[in-house]
Amino acid sequence: MPLDTSPFALSDALAAKNDPTLIDTDRAHFAATATSLEHTIAELEQTLAEAKKGGARYGTAALERDQEVHRLTARLRALRRFDLDLCLGRIVHADAAITYIGRLGLADPDGRRLLVDWRSPAAEPFFAATHAQPYGLVSRRRYRWAAGRIVDYWDEAFTEEGLTHTAALDDQSAFIATLGGSRTERMRDVLGTIQADQDAIVRAGSRGALVVDGGPGTGKTVVALHRTAYLLYADPRLGHRRGGVLFVGPHQPYLAYVGDVLPSLGEEGVQTCTIRDLVPEKAVAEEDEQVAALKGDVRMVAAIEPAVALYEEPPTEPVLVETPWGDVRITAAEWAEAFDSPDPGTPHNLARDDVWDEVLTILADKLDSDELTADDFRKVLERHRGLRDTFDRAWPLIEHTDLVGDLWTVPAYLRRCAPWLEPDQVQALRRPDPEAWTYADLPLLDAARLRLGDPEASRRRRRTHAAEARERARMAEVIDDLRTTARESGADEFGEGLVSMLVHDDLRTALVDDAALPSADVDLLAGPFAHVVVDEAQELTDAEWQMLLRRCPSRSMTIVGDRAQARHGFAESWTERLERVGLPGAIVAPLTVNYRTPAEVMAEAEPVIRAVLPEANVPTSIRESGIPVLHSPAAERDAILGGWLAEHADGTAVVIGDRSFADRRFDGRVRSLTPELAKGLEFDLVVLVDPELFGEGVTGAVDRYVAMTRATQRLVVLTS
Repeated sequence: MPLDTSPFALSDALAAKNDPTLIDTDRAHFAATATSLEHTIAELEQTLAEAKKGGARYGTAALERDQEVHRLTARLRALRRFDLDLCLGRIVHADAAITYIGRLGLADPDGRRLLVDWRSPAAEPFFAATHAQPYGLVSRRRYRWAAGRIVDYWDEAFTEEGLTHTAALDDQSAFIATLGGSRTERMRDVLGTIQADQDAIVRAGSRGALVVDGGPGTGKTVVALHRTAYLLYADPRLGHRRGGVLFVGPHQPYLAYVGDVLPSLGEEGVQTCTIRDLVPEKAVAEEDEQVAALKGDVRMVAAIEPAVALYEEPPTEPVLVETPWGDVRITAAEWAEAFDSPDPGTPHNLARDDVWDEVLTILADKLDSDELTADDFRKVLERHRGLRDTFDRAWPLIEHTDLVGDLWTVPAYLRRCAPWLEPDQVQALRRPDPEAWTYADLPLLDAARLRLGDPEASRRRRRTHAAEARERARMAEVIDDLRTTARESGADEFGEGLVSMLVHDDLRTALVDDAALPSADVDLLAGPFAHVVVDEAQELTDAEWQMLLRRCPSRSMTIVGDRAQARHGFAESWTERLERVGLPGAIVAPLTVNYRTPAEVMAEAEPVIRAVLPEANVPTSIRESGIPVLHSPAAERDAILGGWLAEHADGTAVVIGDRSFADRRFDGRVRSLTPELAKGLEFDLVVLVDPELFGEGVTGAVDRYVAMTRATQRLVVLTS
C-alpha cells in the first residue's frame, strides 16, 4: 500500500487524531506491512501449489504432506481474510522501540519483524500492562478497524513521556465503542480489547483444571475461546498432532454464534460440540426431573460396569470338542484363564476376539497329531458349533443401546447393577419402550458405548484379515508371474535380484492395497484429547462430567461458568463440585467486571437473582447506555420491534418467552428463543414476554436473570 493511501479513515470528530506526528509512524509501518503481506501471500501460494503436486500417496509421507497442505491453507486463508487489520495495536517501550501486535506473526523478506503473534511472550505486555504494572511500556495503542480501515484508535500512557507523545484525547474510546457496538449473528473475536484480568486467564498454564468463574457479560466465553487458541500455540503438549483440544458448548445456537472466533484467531482444527453430540443417539422423550436426577448420579454411570460384567462370566462346565484327529477338552479353570486374558481396559466387544484366540490356543496346545499344524486345527475349532455356541452365550457381542435399554425394562437387572436404588426408585426408572431416549440417558449410553466398544469391530477385523489374505495371495500370483517372465526373458542379474526381493514377506505385505481393506469411520469426538474446554459448565450433571473426563485422561481442562446461572441450583463451591466428580485441586479464576450489559439492565436483573441466591456473584457493569428498561403490555411487541428495526440499520434482537412469535421474522434480525437456548448469546435488543411465567424457584429466577442479561443496549419487559 503506497504511503499516500493511508489505512486511517478517521471521522471529522476525531480530526485531532489525524495529526501526522501521531500517525505517520503507523502509516509507514502499514506500508511496509502491505508490501510484506503481498510477498508472503505469493510465496505461500507457490509453496502450497508445490505441496499439492507432491507425489506421496501412502504412509507417513502422505500424512506429512496432507498436514503441510492443511497448515499452508489455514495460514493463507487467515492472511487473505484480514489483510492489514491483522494488526491489533502497538506498544512503545522505554527505549522508544515500537512493537506491533498481530493476529499472526509477520516478517519482511529481510527478516525484520513487522507483527508479533498475539500469543507470543513479546506480545504479553500489550494485554497485561496496567498503570500499576506497566511492564516497561511508555504507551499502548489499540486500533478499531471497520471494512479494512482504522476508524479510531485508543492511546494509553503509562508515563509522563508517553502522555506527551500520545493522543489520549478521549480515554477508552476504542474499547467502549467496541463494547457498545451492534451485535451480529456471529460473535466477533475481541482480541484487540482483551483486558489484563482476562489475559491473565488466557495465558495461564494448562496443567490441571482451571475454572473461569464470572457473571453475565464478564467475557467468560471470550476468555475460553482465546485461551483455546493461545494454548494450541504456546503449549507443546496440546498441538493438533499431540491430542488437540475439544471445545464443548451448551447448545447448537451457541456453537453457531461462536463458530467464527477460533478461525479468526488462526485455529481451525479444534473439535467443537455439545454434550449431546458426544453420542449418536438423540433424545426423543421427556421425563420427570426426579428420574433425570437419578440418572445423573455418578453411581448410575458406575452401574454400567457390573452390567457388562454379567456378559463376561466364563462357563462353569467343561466342554468336550470332538475332531477327526482326536478329542480335546477345555475345563472350567481353562475357561476362566481365557476370560482373564484381555488387557485391562480393553472394550468388551474388542476383547472378545482376544478371549476366543486364547480358547483356541489352549485347545490347540493339547492336540498331539502329526497330520496337521496348529493353525489348521484352529480352523477346525472355529467351525465347531458346540464350542462356538458355548462361547457366544458366555461372551456375546453387545450393543450399548441394548445394555442401557435393558436397565430400564428389566427391574431385576437394574437392581443387581445398582443395588443402592430403593424399590420405588427402580420402579420410577422403569419404562415400556427401552429406546425412548431422554437427555439423562445420554451419559449412560456414552459410558456403555465406550466400555463395550464397537460390536462390528470383531466382524470387521475378520473381514480385514480375510481381505488381507486375499490381497497377499493376489500379490503372490503377480510376483510369481514376474519371476516366470524374468526367467523366460533371460533377465540380467539386476532384474532377477529386483524380482527376488519381492518374494520377501515384508515387501509382499507392503504391496497390499490398503484401499481394498474394510475400514471404519473415525469418531472425532471419542478422544482422547489433551485439553477440554467446557462452557456453561455449571449445568453439567455428575454423569455428564464423566463423559468429559473419559475423553481427557490428562485432566487438563478449562471450565467456564457461573454458579448463579445454574438452572437447577449449585449449592457447592466449584472446588467441592469438581473434586466430587474427579477433578481435585481445581484453581478458580474469578471475573467480576461486566463489559457487556449496561448498568440500567443490571440494576433490574440483580434483584431477580439475589431473591433466590443472595450470595450470587453479580458483576459490576462499567458502562451505561442511557436507555432505561421499558415495561409495556405484550400487545405492543410488534410495534416495539418494528420501531427498533426502523431506527437501527444493523444489530440483532431476540424475543424470549413468546412461543407465538416462533415463526415470525422481522428483517431476519429478530430471533425467538427460550431462556435456556438464549444462554451464552447476546443481542442489542432483548424483549422478554411474561418473564414471571418462566417458572418458580431457582430455575425460574435463573431463566429470568439469564434472559435479561443478554441485552447489550436495550431491555424491554412485556406482560400480558
